[in-house]
Amino acid sequence: MKQFSLEGKVALVTGGAHSIGLAIGIGLGKAGAVVCFNTSKEEHIESGVAAYREAGVEAYGFCADVTDEKAVSKMVAAIKEKVGSVDILVNNAGIIKRVPMCDMSVEDFSKVIDVDLIAPFICSKAVIPDMLEKGHGKIINICSMMSELGRETVSAYAAAKGGLKMLTRNICSEFGGANIQCNGIGPGYIATNQTAPLRERQADGSRHPFDQFIISKTPAGRWGTTDDLVGPAVFLASEASDFVNGQILYVDGGILAYIGKQP
Repeated sequence: MKQFSLEGKVALVTGGAHSIGLAIGIGLGKAGAVVCFNTSKEEHIESGVAAYREAGVEAYGFCADVTDEKAVSKMVAAIKEKVGSVDILVNNAGIIKRVPMCDMSVEDFSKVIDVDLIAPFICSKAVIPDMLEKGHGKIINICSMMSELGRETVSAYAAAKGGLKMLTRNICSEFGGANIQCNGIGPGYIATNQTAPLRERQADGSRHPFDQFIISKTPAGRWGTTDDLVGPAVFLASEASDFVNGQILYVDGGILAYIGKQP
């Protein structure tokens, strides 16, 4: 359907060389967008380009620390010079530090806030002027179920993702009248290489305790996949979502709607 086409659009995905960012970038590319991805390390550009190419998408890699405003401005200018100004921004780069709150240093707390909240502010600020000039733009912030819920050991992450939810709503409030839509995607528990050890069967054939916990809390009865996030991302990047603004789309298999099974 034409309203879902991204032909002629330039997309920037931060942290887009692997995992969720890579899957979303590939999805945007297959929908027609020119894909640019960001990575914090030069050595990841080549492997990222290869991963996109293997999926049938030509992508351009750019290295920048997304917490550095000058570096981000330079990256956005380089993208504009190479392929055109950014129409679609996916603020995907993020980190998590699982440390009990009273054991967590202020430095570690601040680092999570910098990457998960300040960086989306910096990147959005860098692309919005061109979006205003063109009269349209899409910003997609990768939020989390921790934008709604707390959990042990993730005080910094939950604080950042809760803040990102409100930044999403404020960008909508400030720029919605200029035909810029800012929405979020809140992934549930996604099967990635990082979570693979938590999904391995035990020696007796039983599930890992955390795997059991997630399955019991998920009405879908499974972990999500990175591909589960592609359709929502294409929708929020396309004209099909032009009257959707300031919303967080939770792609969680129903966890947030579910109190859990009665014992």
